[in-house]
Amino acid sequence: MDNQRNVIIAIALSFLLLVGWTSAMDYFYPQPEQALVEDRADTPAEQAAITDGTSATTRHTRTGGLVDPVLQAQEKADLKTALASPDRIRIDAPRVAGSINLRGGMIDDIVLKDHMEGTGDDSEPVRLFSPNGTPAQQFAQFGYLINGARIADDVVWQADGRVLTQDTPVTLTHDLGNGTKATIRYSIDQDYMFTVEQSVANTGANPAVVQPYGYVNRTSRTASEDLWIAHSGPMGVFADAADYDIDYDDIDESGSITPSGRASWSGFTDIYWLAVLVPQDGSAPDTTFRALGNEIYRADMIYDAVTLPAGQALTTTSRLYAGAKESVVLDRYEDAGLQKFGLAIDWGWFRWFEKPFLWLLRNIYELVGNFGIAIMILTLIIRGAMFPIAQKGFASMAEMKAIQPKMKAIQEKHKDDKQKQQQEIMELYKREKVNPVSGCLPMLLQIPVFFALYKVLVLGIEMRHREFLWIKDLAAPDPANLANALSLVGIQVPQFLMIVFGIGVLAVLLGFTMWLTFKLNPSQLDPMQQQIFNIMPWILMFVMAPFAAGLLLYWVTSNVLTLAQQKYLYSKHPQLRASIEEEKAKKAAEAAKAG
Repeated sequence: MDNQRNVIIAIALSFLLLVGWTSAMDYFYPQPEQALVEDRADTPAEQAAITDGTSATTRHTRTGGLVDPVLQAQEKADLKTALASPDRIRIDAPRVAGSINLRGGMIDDIVLKDHMEGTGDDSEPVRLFSPNGTPAQQFAQFGYLINGARIADDVVWQADGRVLTQDTPVTLTHDLGNGTKATIRYSIDQDYMFTVEQSVANTGANPAVVQPYGYVNRTSRTASEDLWIAHSGPMGVFADAADYDIDYDDIDESGSITPSGRASWSGFTDIYWLAVLVPQDGSAPDTTFRALGNEIYRADMIYDAVTLPAGQALTTTSRLYAGAKESVVLDRYEDAGLQKFGLAIDWGWFRWFEKPFLWLLRNIYELVGNFGIAIMILTLIIRGAMFPIAQKGFASMAEMKAIQPKMKAIQEKHKDDKQKQQQEIMELYKREKVNPVSGCLPMLLQIPVFFALYKVLVLGIEMRHREFLWIKDLAAPDPANLANALSLVGIQVPQFLMIVFGIGVLAVLLGFTMWLTFKLNPSQLDPMQQQIFNIMPWILMFVMAPFAAGLLLYWVTSNVLTLAQQKYLYSKHPQLRASIEEEKAKKAAEAAKAG
């Protein structure tokens, strides 16, 4: 009776887990790329929020970008108008295209040549920067305070060229009057790093107080979802430590946040994209994150004011990284002296073997040309490396089975004295040289390995838009599910039913292969544990369905290799296989008799 009650409780808890999983996924895991802004508005404030796009109704996707069709249309129209202005200098670098707005001297138009918005043939490059005032605005500006006054944003700078390339920098100039002249020289490397040389020459008769600054301005409407596994929002390295703890809500509450310690770099991050400022070497400018209202935020970098005597000039060299969070590229800048730049990717505690996993995955991909196959080969390598441990655990399990009769005799002999019983069992372990926990070691070791690979597949931009068989993006959930099939004929599945209709082929294979591995394992002595093991694969099938397809591919491959490994090890320990079969037959007979 107790066991039946426990089974009922376990099933009820499993049901609650499944029902609550959709809500949990909304918080912890990326939303579908087609997520839309909620249409419902119960109060005038909420209706106004929908109208102006404030945070009350904004939803965020896994990779970021505008999700409201109205704002998308507005962005497209605004871009067409803004980019048609003749006051622009074109950017044509190896991996970056766009333009510099001469009105204000802003970098406000950046697209990434090597990364597409979608997987279709007609997909356009990812747009990282958009002009000020557009729904997806994000831009950078560098300027000065001259005698306490800021150069106006509507000032049109003069340029010495029409195209910024890797080989041809562009210099903007503006005569401030009173004998002061300002210049901004923009250059860009082969990747995503702009170098910005700000100069002020004082040719007047009086000293001038000059204070250079730079900032990145953006809207959070386009931010990727901030996950427990990956930070999205304001970040940087301050006092030699990466800070992932500030989010947009924190800035809204405080108005502004100034992290303590010297900033090595700071700005805004999404799961795959990064826009940060890098101060001049040896300097320590004030660095502050500010909320400007209506989901607009700014990361400031303000240098100390300098009194510039007549006839003198001041030059400050800063940098701007505006591009993709490619681990190889970030690490290259870090190796060149940019402190902890590789931590722009939120690797977490296990980065010491997450990054080797990513390195190995990239190199396998270079050999085989397909990331799905690369994941399977990586799984094979991991399982192969762990095979000696698994073999040792299996041998330990066989030894434990061999001493079961002696253990039962001790338990029966000292059934009224638990302390004596435990002492005798421990003596038995020592005498027979059996380690009761070594059989658990392979499973325990797999936990950090699995989590590390999970982060690699979720965070590594190398996985984005990689295909495998029917899967167009291994970093996104498996699209081969009933909900997507029904949508092809015009039937939209409600969100609360996605827990059932959203299960893809890989999730089903995951449940089935895990069930097979559990069937090969020894039966649990506790009937309750046995029941939990029976339903666990199917619970995991539901739980894992929304996760990245690449992660499920890894787990399915791992389960298949586990089955092969178990078959092999059972062939090496036939007495264990026979003991398990005998035990299962005995339990089946007892169950039939009880029924």
